[in-house]
Amino acid sequence: MTSSTANSAKSVAIIGGGPAGLMAAEVLSQAGCKVDLYDAMPSVGRKFLLAGVGGMNITHSEPYPAFLSRYAERAPMIAPLLRGMDAQALCEWIHGLGIQTFVGTSGRVFPTDMKAAPLLRAWLKRLRDAGVVIHTRHRWLGWNAEGSLRIANPEGELTIQPDATLLALGGASWARLGSDGAWLPLLEQRGVQMAPLQAANCGFEVSGWSDVLKGKFAGAPLKNIAMGLQGQELRLGECVVTATGIEGSLVYALSAQIREAINQQREATVEIDLLPGKRLQDIHKALSKPRGSRSMSRHLHSQVGIDGVKAALLRELAPAESFADPAALAQAIKHLPLTLIRPRPLDEAISTAGGVTFEALDEQLMLSAMPGVFCAGEMLDWEAPTGGYLLTACFASGRAAGLGMAAWLNR
Repeated sequence: MTSSTANSAKSVAIIGGGPAGLMAAEVLSQAGCKVDLYDAMPSVGRKFLLAGVGGMNITHSEPYPAFLSRYAERAPMIAPLLRGMDAQALCEWIHGLGIQTFVGTSGRVFPTDMKAAPLLRAWLKRLRDAGVVIHTRHRWLGWNAEGSLRIANPEGELTIQPDATLLALGGASWARLGSDGAWLPLLEQRGVQMAPLQAANCGFEVSGWSDVLKGKFAGAPLKNIAMGLQGQELRLGECVVTATGIEGSLVYALSAQIREAINQQREATVEIDLLPGKRLQDIHKALSKPRGSRSMSRHLHSQVGIDGVKAALLRELAPAESFADPAALAQAIKHLPLTLIRPRPLDEAISTAGGVTFEALDEQLMLSAMPGVFCAGEMLDWEAPTGGYLLTACFASGRAAGLGMAAWLNR
């Protein structure tokens, strides 16, 4: 008996219509399963579509060892998933949908038209042609006493008892798009080991900016800087000064380290290098030149090119006496300390850390406490920076879970 024949009568319920759930649906439909996918929102892939508004960064082209390192302490858990669908395999899969890709100057990979919608449309057509039935406005409520899935829809509530279930419900950021973390207590009640959900790829707050900085420079970009936790290597990049603190790509790249420092010490101090392209001694030499009747603001601008939001941040954070000491001022420019006290609210984060621990799953991503129930995507306890790493692992985990489910159904 072939695998397809063996699975032909097997029914599968997938809860969640993001990349992980949709990829599992594709794998399971190819295995001959009857696949029903349920999503609480009026349409599937909403967070996927929003992530593509500024350009659909699907994955990253950097060498595999560097790519894998982006998952930090979860790299050993993510590696088996990526072996089945790494960046190259993901690009080939996209090409199979008729969507071409290109590599940007930063190494990030995008669809040629930079949009998520055409990719999603082509994918949904393929799934529907394969027999996948998608039920929107169907919210999963957990299980009833008999172990059936409870699902609320506009007509009321229905119960279903599939042969296997995949939970691919996302994290708890951007609740308006469906990722609200409401699944966490439902799994905790079933004895599933969980890690607390925390903001990832998020902004952070300071204890309070001055009215001057907040009034004039909230929303201003800090470009061509370097940043890192005190005592650690600084990263090049850019971020944005907000009314409450800082956010942006450079902050997101450091968010896991900053968050864990705050968890341990109640605050985290980062160092900002306002002029990473200039040496400390050169800045000192330039600032030591007589400024005559020029104001300090003009002196900073003319000698080292610091003005605007960089000058405001320097005034905000450097000791007042350093402006009378060129050596101290140069040191402040290269090592400006900024204390962060908390992440922005979870729902504002691009992604979340925490969720179902890998210790709660077997190698096929099935819950040890609940045979026949599998998990994939962002609801697992891992995190990664932006740059295509989040999406790649979501796709890869969906594929792995789908294969695991097919194998379990055909055991």
